[in-house]
Order: sequence, then C-alpha cells, then structure tokens
Amino acid sequence: MNRVTRIPKPPPRPADAHKGTAGLVLVVAGSRGMAGAAALTGNAALRGGAGLVKIATPDVALDTVAALAPCCTTAPLPDNGACVEPKAAGRILELAADHHVLAMGPGMGQTLGVTSVVRAVLVGTKVPVVLDADGLNVLAGNAPESLRKARVPLVITPHPGEAARLLGTSAKDVQSDREAAAMRLVGLGAVAVLKGAGTVVCDGQRIYVNKTGNPGMATAGSGDVLTGLTAALIASGLEPFEASVLAVWAHGRAGDLAAERMGTLALTALDILGCLPEALRL
Repeated sequence: MNRVTRIPKPPPRPADAHKGTAGLVLVVAGSRGMAGAAALTGNAALRGGAGLVKIATPDVALDTVAALAPCCTTAPLPDNGACVEPKAAGRILELAADHHVLAMGPGMGQTLGVTSVVRAVLVGTKVPVVLDADGLNVLAGNAPESLRKARVPLVITPHPGEAARLLGTSAKDVQSDREAAAMRLVGLGAVAVLKGAGTVVCDGQRIYVNKTGNPGMATAGSGDVLTGLTAALIASGLEPFEASVLAVWAHGRAGDLAAERMGTLALTALDILGCLPEALRL
C-alpha cells in the first residue's frame, strides 16, 4: 500500500473558461425537514469551484432549498410529502446525463422509496458518484451487492457509524483500526473516505491519513460540505482519489481557519463553508 502525503492542487482554470466548462455538479439531497443538507452540499460544490450546480430535491422542500442556495438551480423530484418516491430515479438519471458528477445522499431520509431510488441511480448513471449519509444508510444490509453494481467511479464518505453499518460490524471495531476499515470499504467497489479524527482516504493501492481539522468540526452539516466539495473537485477533472484527498485536506483546513477566528465550541458547517475559498488557495 502506497502511503500518500502530497496534497494535490486544483486544476488551473483557463482564461477562456465559462461556467459550463468549470464543472457541472448535480446534487440529489434533502427532504422535508432536511432542506439544509441539500443547500449545504450545493453551496459547497460552488465553493469548491463548480461552474454550475443543480440541486434535485423533493418538490415539498424545493422552495426552501432554493432560498438557502440562491446561486444553485433546482429541480423538483416526485415525493410522498417528505422524501423522494421510487419514480424519482428516472428523473435523476435524466438530469445526471447533463452533468459531470453526481453527489447523492445528504438529508434524503431512509424510506423504502429512497432505498429504491439510490439503488436504481447507482445501476443506471453514467457519471461518477459521491455517495454520503442517507445514500449509504439505506444500503446497509446489502451494501456489497448494491455498490458493486455501479459502473462508474464511486466515492463513499461514511462516518464510523455509517461505515459500521456498511461493513456489518460495530463503530467500535471501525475505530479500533481505521485504516483496515477503510481498506474493507474499498472492497465494496469504491474509493473510501472514512471520516473522523484523522480521516482516511483509500483506493486499495494508495492510502492517505489527514492531519487537518479539529473537534469543532463535529457538527451537523460538516459532512454535507465535504460531499459537495469532493463532487466539485471531481467535476474539475481530478480523478476520484486525488479529489478526495484534496477535499478532505481543504475541508479540515477550512475548519482550522474557522476555529482560529471563533474557537471550536460554537463552530458550524456554515463557518467551514465560508472558509473554503481561503483553504483552497494552494
């Protein structure tokens, strides 16, 4: 296993770039009561350099998401009054065909409808996928079968609890040997980003252990910011492992910058989001 220590840099943006060439990200996220997760993911993708970000979210949450992410466009998905319904999968696949990468999962809920949508999208999409949060939770129990059906580059970003559910073990076991757990996650068919203190990124041949970040980042929405940032860096042209390494480092660095200014106790995901531009000035 090659241990990586070099942090990749974002690709330079040509002088004649326009929003259509700077990276197109589709975010599939949110539900009634979880609009903030969708907005944070979309806003983080923009802060990560994406030229255009579209957030596909249940129709019931769309107006709230649009208000929280005014620089993103939005697309309504069929819902049951709270979460997406199975028929939303077809619409998501249509939308994804016009984008460079798909970020899916934050705040979607854990209904049978969400499970059906996530499975169908993984099988049908032709663009790389960053899968997080409820996108992972709904696969617990048959994660190997579901994830290995994807025919595109896949990045999964679980925290220890989500990793434990994917691997059929306990969070205590995951935490006892985080690098081994990350390698097991790679076996599910994806680049693994095992979040937490010393986030581990692994693709089966390379492994990176992050040194940025602080306890103040243990706050709601922090993972959503990482998901959007990772998607944007893949859309910019970085391959998934390198994009994940840079995203994890910059996310932690943004948290450190925020903590330097306001301490760790009251840090929020919005503070991390606001420091991303400075963190990415490499």
